[in-house]
Amino acid sequence: MPIPVNIDDLINGQIVEWERIEFKKGWNPEAVLHSICAFANDFNNWGGGYIIVGIESDTGQPILPPAGLNQNQLDPIQHELLNICHRLRPNYFPIVEPVVYEEKNILLIWAPGGSNRPYEAPESLGSGSQYHHYIRLFSNTVKANNSERNELLSMAAQIPYDDQINHRAVINDLEQSIIQTYLKKVKSSLTDEFTNKPFKQICQNMNIIEGPDEDIHPKNVGLLFFNSNPETFISGSRIEVVLFEDETGDSFSEKIFDGPLHHQIYDVIEFINSNIIKEKVHKVKGLAEAVRFTNYPLEALDESIVNAVYHKDYRENNPVEIRIFKNRIEILSYPGPLPPLNKDNLNTGEVAARRYRNRRIGDFLKELRLTEGRSTGFPKIRKALKDNGSQPPKFLTDDDRTYFQTTIYTHPLTDVKALLASLTEKHINVLEFCQTPRSRTEILKRLKLSNHTTNYQNQILRLIEKGFLTQTVPGSTTAPNQKYVISNIGKLLLENR
Repeated sequence: MPIPVNIDDLINGQIVEWERIEFKKGWNPEAVLHSICAFANDFNNWGGGYIIVGIESDTGQPILPPAGLNQNQLDPIQHELLNICHRLRPNYFPIVEPVVYEEKNILLIWAPGGSNRPYEAPESLGSGSQYHHYIRLFSNTVKANNSERNELLSMAAQIPYDDQINHRAVINDLEQSIIQTYLKKVKSSLTDEFTNKPFKQICQNMNIIEGPDEDIHPKNVGLLFFNSNPETFISGSRIEVVLFEDETGDSFSEKIFDGPLHHQIYDVIEFINSNIIKEKVHKVKGLAEAVRFTNYPLEALDESIVNAVYHKDYRENNPVEIRIFKNRIEILSYPGPLPPLNKDNLNTGEVAARRYRNRRIGDFLKELRLTEGRSTGFPKIRKALKDNGSQPPKFLTDDDRTYFQTTIYTHPLTDVKALLASLTEKHINVLEFCQTPRSRTEILKRLKLSNHTTNYQNQILRLIEKGFLTQTVPGSTTAPNQKYVISNIGKLLLENR
């Protein structure tokens, strides 16, 4: 039964986090059963995982070329796999596909998050063996301890909304043309099955339908990605872009993006790229190369929009909102982030979410290369802005996590006059003084200020955050030889006074 992902990308960790892939050089039924149980329990709502038999690993990375399996092993292994899965409580059966990869036979086992968790498996395959709940912790399959077991039990029947059946829809609401285009784009072997397999079986292989043959229905994730108008079934599954002419909000225009989720993302990005993003080129005196930047780096906006679509709760009727002002873009989704993220640590860069609200939406976005899903969203946004010379983003939520907002500010040199008006005479003095590297003590002495933290933050750190000053020892505030020097953008600012 073909699996709806690109096999090469899967094996090389391009579309699925390494924590969700387990490599086995040979067939080990007991270990495989434990991992199937762990992936089915989907403790972090990652979307389950994949077990690849016939490939050895070293610290979680595949060793290629594959060790492979003998051709005469494939059928007996699949038969034994079916038998041991009957030992899971409740019963659970993964999707299995034999594949020839680099001229060797391997077996792919896809174990999506189950609909009837928690699952438990016997510790050994002998008779009378004790049963345990198994979960994934990082890249390991382990027995759940007491607190993890209690948490897992509390998650019983709490299937993420995107993976739930939509009883208002029928299988024909899933559009074959959209599915076929998607499978071609991700280079899935399922593409070739359209000519010789029933449409229902294709959908079952993709895990986007569920139920007995007489009462089968699409899952919400199938409708979100493979129906031309998912709002028919899931209200609020659209993106609204509002362009404000002023800060009061009295004058604005609005554009609605609907259709399959991935089409919405492509269309919104294209609209913003064509209508909002502008490249600026400035020649700086004394420099061979001009300073180039955009008012908004596309990568930061792309990542922010995908994050909003990925992490929105589709049980709520609120669409993803993108508000475009003269000096910033706000991307708003509902509700807010899951713990441990909160309003106090969102902007620290020290906390990462490891449990997801939508386990299936993420899988499709990863296969389309629209997101990595490795908690890299915040770092990628920050890096894209820093590389562009823009100021850092601002992430906001409230005490109750009712919303999540990402604010991306326009590049400071987009409006030089406004920028100059925001700086004090002391800031200009610092930039002029730092044409050659200067120490903190030298700068504050020139300003006739004490060497106090508040003065450092107001007069030096603020200029660093705006990209006008750079550190000779990047990222350190305590290095004894730390000095500060004007950046190319800072030089350009002074030239335009």
